[in-house]
Amino acid sequence: MNLAEGLARTGDTLFRWRSYLPLLLLPAVVTSFIGLRYPGDSHVFGLASEIGCFLLVMAGFAGRVYTVGTAPRGTSGRNTRRQKAERLNTTGPYSIVRHPLYFGNYVIALGLSFFSRAWYLPVIVSLAGLLYYERIAAREEQFLEAKFGEQFHRWSARVPPFIPRLRLWIRPAEPFSWRRVLRREFYGLSLLTTAFFVLDVVEDYAVDGHLDFDPVWRIVFLIGAAVFVVLWPLKKWTRVLRAD
Repeated sequence: MNLAEGLARTGDTLFRWRSYLPLLLLPAVVTSFIGLRYPGDSHVFGLASEIGCFLLVMAGFAGRVYTVGTAPRGTSGRNTRRQKAERLNTTGPYSIVRHPLYFGNYVIALGLSFFSRAWYLPVIVSLAGLLYYERIAAREEQFLEAKFGEQFHRWSARVPPFIPRLRLWIRPAEPFSWRRVLRREFYGLSLLTTAFFVLDVVEDYAVDGHLDFDPVWRIVFLIGAAVFVVLWPLKKWTRVLRAD
């Protein structure tokens, strides 16, 4: 087995379990809160730092939203058992980076890793993300190469795999679909708002020694919860969010 085949085979396993593998970083996250202090020993500065992390995470999430909203029908989504692509995406976000969803995920993970202000956590997240997405991407590209041949070769020769090259931008071939975004991304939004609420509670306990529920993150959590409560039944029992 050559190196490319080995990466692709590992990528198959990671692809199937990609929703759960980030949990392996949980021990490092917990450790990063030990001995935590607010910047300048000020809760206000701490909140400002948290909001900065939140904005970075939302930037990554916005990238996911735009990618999902303009993706053609029949391309890979939340499926975990097999690769799926009825056509090759080469416009919109895919015109500037071959794996825009993974780039968005990395920005999200990086924003979360800054929350505890431990210098080593973003480093661990970056290294883990490189190893993780490199292998999944290798498997996906092996599948795309086999299916689309020369079209894939021309696209991959021009577009970088992970770091966007903005000057290559081509307008999306598909119109933006809010229904598709709401159907596919409300889980992620609810998870992220919950994550910030939990991280803030853990931070306040680590610093002050007692539980404190910051009003900002309570509101953020309630917004995420409301989105989930409204959209989950619509997806589960109706066709309201069916865009395709």
